[in-house]
Amino acid sequence: MSLERKVQNACVIVLGDIGRSPRMQYHVKSLSENDFSVDFIGYVQSTPLEEIRRSPNVRIHALNPFPELELPNILKYLFKTVWQALGLLITLISIQKPKFILCQNPPAIPAVIVAYLYCLLARSKLIIDWHNYTYSILAIESPNSPVVRFAKQIEAFFGARATNSFCVTKAMKENLQAEWNIRYGFATVLYDRPPQQFQSISVVEKHNLFLRLGESIAAFRPASASQAVAEEIIESTAFTVKDRNGNVKLLDSRPAVLISSTSWTPDEDFSLLISALDHYERVATEQPLHYPRLVCIITGKGPLKEKFSKIIESKPWQKVTVHMPWLENEDYPKLLASSDLGVCLHYSSSGLDLPMKVVDMFGSGLPVCAVDFDCIEELVKHEQNGFIFRDHQELADQIVHWFYDFPNNIALSNTKQNIQKHLKEFQSLRWTENWKNVALPIFRE
Repeated sequence: MSLERKVQNACVIVLGDIGRSPRMQYHVKSLSENDFSVDFIGYVQSTPLEEIRRSPNVRIHALNPFPELELPNILKYLFKTVWQALGLLITLISIQKPKFILCQNPPAIPAVIVAYLYCLLARSKLIIDWHNYTYSILAIESPNSPVVRFAKQIEAFFGARATNSFCVTKAMKENLQAEWNIRYGFATVLYDRPPQQFQSISVVEKHNLFLRLGESIAAFRPASASQAVAEEIIESTAFTVKDRNGNVKLLDSRPAVLISSTSWTPDEDFSLLISALDHYERVATEQPLHYPRLVCIITGKGPLKEKFSKIIESKPWQKVTVHMPWLENEDYPKLLASSDLGVCLHYSSSGLDLPMKVVDMFGSGLPVCAVDFDCIEELVKHEQNGFIFRDHQELADQIVHWFYDFPNNIALSNTKQNIQKHLKEFQSLRWTENWKNVALPIFRE
C-alpha cells in the first residue's frame, strides 16, 4: 500500500502586486499541486489566478498598502520601508512555520532582509527567486544615489546567505557566482516557460474573441455596414466572418494586428515603437495597395501610460490605430494568439533578465520583435523565432517587411514556416513540466 506524501508548509513573498507577478503565481500554483500548503504574502491590487484563489492549499495574505503622505522623497522612502517591514514581519509571525520562504527579488529592501531574519530565527530555508537586481532598477533614474549603492550591498550580503537561489538566465547565474559571491548556496537557472493557457487557438475562437472585444474597441468591428449584413454572413468582425452554416474564415482584406504588453516603466522605451509606427504610417500611405491598416494593441498598466497616451492621441495617423485596453486574464492569451506580430521593448536594467511577455507570446505561437540587450538571445533567436532590433529604424524595417502584401505575401512563406517550426518547438515545454524537473527537487531537499 502506497503512503501519502506528507503536506509541507511553504511561504511565498512578493513585495508587489500578486496579480501582476505571474512567475510567483506559477510557483504557488505548482507548489500547491505538489503537496505543499502555501502562505502567499503580497499586495492584492489585481486579481490573482483563479487556480490560486480557489485552491484549498493556498492562503493569500494581503499586505496593507503604504498610505499616501505628503513627505519629501527620502522620508517617504524610509517610512515606506519601515511600514513594509513591519507589515511583512507581523504576517510572517501569524502563519505556520514554513519549511522554506521563497522570496521574489526585486525588491530586496525590505523583503529579503525580513525574510532572512525570520528564517534565521525560525530555522527555515530562504530561497531567493532572482528576476533582476534592485539596485539596477533604482539606477535607471538615479545612478549616483547612495540608495543604489546601499541596495547593491544589501543584495550582495543577503543573496550570498540564501540557502538556494533561482534565476531567470544563464547570464544571471554566472553573474551571481562571479560577482555576488554566493558562498552558502547556489543559483539554479529556472527559465520562464508558458503555462497551458498561452497556446495557439482556432479561427472560431479568434472570431468569438473579436466579437467580444468589438463591444468596447471600435477597431475590431466590421469595417463597413455592407460587410456586416452581406447575404450569407450572420456575424462579422474587422478580421473574420461567419456564414449561415457556421463556417468561420479570416478575411483577406483584414487589418494586421501588432501587440505589445508593458508595465509602462522606465525600462521600456515606447518612443521606439511610436517612431516605428510613424514610419509605417508614411510607407503605408505612399503604398496603400501593399500595406494593410495596422491595429496596434498595447496592454498593461503603469506610471508612464498617461504620458504616452497623450503622445499617441496627438498623432494624425490614418493607417495606424492604437488602443490601450486592460484585458481580462482569459482574454489576454487569446489576443496574443490572434495577433500577427508582437513587440517587446524591455531592455533589462541589469542586462541579465528576460521578458516574460515574450515567453507568453511564443507560447501563443506569436513571433516577436525584441529590443537588443546582452542576454536576449537566450530567448529570441534572430530570424528563427522572431527578430532583434537595436533602434527604432530597425524595428520599423521589420514591421514594414513583415506586413508587406499582408496576409498573402508568398515571398515570406518560407520565413514564416521556419519561425512557426521553432515556435512549436518552444511550445513543447511548458511551465509545469519545466518546474517539476528543475525546481521541485530543490524545494523537496
